[in-house]
Amino acid sequence: MTKEEIISKLPYSKPFLFVDEIISVSENGVEGSYTYNENLDFYKGHFINNPVTPGVILTETMAQIGVVCLGIYLLDSNINSDTKIALTSSEVEYLKPVFPNEKVLVISEKVYFRFGKLKCKIKMIDNNGVEVCRGTIAGIII
Repeated sequence: MTKEEIISKLPYSKPFLFVDEIISVSENGVEGSYTYNENLDFYKGHFINNPVTPGVILTETMAQIGVVCLGIYLLDSNINSDTKIALTSSEVEYLKPVFPNEKVLVISEKVYFRFGKLKCKIKMIDNNGVEVCRGTIAGIII
């Protein structure tokens, strides 16, 4: 499965698609990127006159790239319109704010994938190579 095919199978669309590119993918992990466009609606109120990307959006970006993209790759041809994907747990530590127009790199390492449950260690890095958040996220694909 190509990187473009993986993105096309994501169950999201703009404005809730937080994957621009998959850089690499294997059985053991995935790397991808996303740029937070300054016109995204949540910046209007978070925070007034000092927009910062909400932590829940950072977590969602990590989950979309680090868990869902990897899960689609691992399931390959078993993904179809009836496939259900759900976040089952997350523990994320936020280290540095992410501002409008920043591009981030998400690096995910598979911890395990069994019985449809995928658990990954994930980190997000900014354009300067600084880690902005990290954690463990798990999801189920049925």
